[in-house]
Amino acid sequence: MTLRRLVLWRHGETDYNAAGRMQGQLDSALTEVGWKQARFAAPALARFEPDLVIASDLRRATDTATVLTTAFDLPLRLDKRLRETHLGEWQGLTGAAIDERAPGEREHWRFDVTWAPPGGESRLEVAERAQEVVADLLHGDERVDTALFAAHGGLILALTARLLRLPVELWPSLGGIGNCHWVDLVLHDDAWRLRAYNAGITG
Repeated sequence: MTLRRLVLWRHGETDYNAAGRMQGQLDSALTEVGWKQARFAAPALARFEPDLVIASDLRRATDTATVLTTAFDLPLRLDKRLRETHLGEWQGLTGAAIDERAPGEREHWRFDVTWAPPGGESRLEVAERAQEVVADLLHGDERVDTALFAAHGGLILALTARLLRLPVELWPSLGGIGNCHWVDLVLHDDAWRLRAYNAGITG
C-alpha cells in the first residue's frame, strides 16, 4: 500500500450547470467559463504533485482533467466508476420541473442517501463504486503516493462521506462542491482524515 493522499476535483461549469438542469450521467460539455475555471485551478492542483490523475469518462470531467494533465505532463486514466450519480428520470430536467412532477421527492433525495430517483441510483451505490477505485490503488501494485480524481459533485460528496466513515444519516451535512473546487484527504493509521473540503480559488 502506497496511497497516502487523495484529492477529489469537481469539473468546471457545464452548459447544464449554467441552465440549472440536472446532469447525472448525461454527457454535457464545459462552458467557456468552465474551461477558464479549470485553467485557473490547474496550478493549485499541480502543487499536490499527483502521481496519477483518474477521471470520470464523462466529457466534462475528462476535459477538466486534461487541462491539468496536459499543462503539467501528468498521467491520465479514465474510469467509468467515477461517473456522476445516475439520476434516472430526472436527468435533463430543471429542479422546478422535478418539483412540479413529483412534489417533495427532490427534498427527500437530498436528505435520504439510501433513496434513488426513479430509474436512478442512490448515493450509497455511488459511494460503493467510487470506493472500488480507491481500493484498487490501495491494494494494487502501482506506486501511487498521491492520486487526483477528476469527477463530479455528487460522487465527491458520497465518496468523502464513505471514506470518513460518516453515519449515513450525517452524509447530508456535507455541503455541495463548487465547480472546479476540491476535497483533500490524507490517510493516516488506516483512517482517512479530511484536510480541506470545497477548497478552491476564484479569479
